[in-house]
Amino acid sequence: MKELSQAISVSRPTLARFFEDENSVLPSTAEKIRKRLAEVDYVYNFLATRQNRKSTGMIGVVIPHFEDLFFASLLDSIDVAAREAGFTMITQSSHGDLTSEMKALRKLRSMNVDGAIVSPLGTDGNFEVFKEIGSDFPIVFADSRPIGHLPKADFAGTDNMDSIGVMVEYLCRTGAPPVFLAMPKLNSNAVERQDAYFRKMQECGAEGRVIETPTHMESWEFERFGFDVMNDHFSRGRYADATILCANDRVAIGAIRAATTHGLFTRTGEGLGRLRIAGHDDHPLSRYIFPALTTVAQEVEGIGRDAVSLLVNRLRNGRDGDGVKKLRGGSLKIRESA
Repeated sequence: MKELSQAISVSRPTLARFFEDENSVLPSTAEKIRKRLAEVDYVYNFLATRQNRKSTGMIGVVIPHFEDLFFASLLDSIDVAAREAGFTMITQSSHGDLTSEMKALRKLRSMNVDGAIVSPLGTDGNFEVFKEIGSDFPIVFADSRPIGHLPKADFAGTDNMDSIGVMVEYLCRTGAPPVFLAMPKLNSNAVERQDAYFRKMQECGAEGRVIETPTHMESWEFERFGFDVMNDHFSRGRYADATILCANDRVAIGAIRAATTHGLFTRTGEGLGRLRIAGHDDHPLSRYIFPALTTVAQEVEGIGRDAVSLLVNRLRNGRDGDGVKKLRGGSLKIRESA
């Protein structure tokens, strides 16, 4: 700092104030510093300038997988909202593994992030770690959440009761009531969507039924899961003329692949025995597969913005008060598959 202040002809305290907040020095001085910085061999060190501040200006984000297009979209919306709020996003992947999730959380803690947005694994998973980390900085859960109660932990996500309800009502109104193809129980959405299915089926006066799935297939390879489960059932002549509601689009994409392998869809996308398959999420590829997937779209951009808004509110207005939920409904997307 001493060498740099001499090189650009300003005092060291003035330069320090400039780096902390450009508006804390005179506009003419700030312009002079910016101009001279461009002329000297200086590389801005983001982390070093934040070591002695109360706020690092960094928000940590932990998601299950970078390759999942839903989480890629969620990250994009969080990044845009964080930038607008004056924060920098630091991202970690848990790679679908609870130990990796724990390490990611503790790494963010070691970096002194101001807060974190997390899409947690499991239904209780790293609950104790969340309690431990939550004593240092606020946590907002996005898309999924621990089942246990974490005071002061906010949540932004989809109202599964609403979104699954919209799809069940549509399927019951337009054809045979749906059976439910669950997703591996790797997060809270798996539990909530199945519960929502049964509740809405009861409201519609129909009996809910879950398709039998092996217990050893708890994997994030949802497309493979959907294909393997339904390929086995279709090969035995089961569910060939059923209405199948899948817990998410990636499972549905696998199920549709199994159906086309067994010749259960025509060139128009209609089931030969009036097989219908529907999903949930509006995955970016759902409209481009054959047949195009009928689904419920989540407001991914809105969920990301809500998560950042909740976190910034905690950072700027204090951490007291119970956790806040911001839930968004889903919108029906009717396509060829159902």
